[in-house]
Amino acid sequence: MKKTFQLTEVDCGLCAQRIEDAVLRVEGVKAAHVNFATARLTLEADDEAFEAVLGRVKTAVTRADRDCRIE
Repeated sequence: MKKTFQLTEVDCGLCAQRIEDAVLRVEGVKAAHVNFATARLTLEADDEAFEAVLGRVKTAVTRADRDCRIE
């Protein structure tokens, strides 16, 4: 499954890259891309595990940038 989410408080390109790198390290993530210009995260993971992976991704995003959240 592939879904796109809006991110809040992505302040710079370096922040976007740091968030993307953190998400890519999350177990179960097949692919991820953060677009700084649109402040969107595109996330791909297996259908049956998507919700569990998303929970871990939300934690990883907050750890990478304490002000950023997935809406």
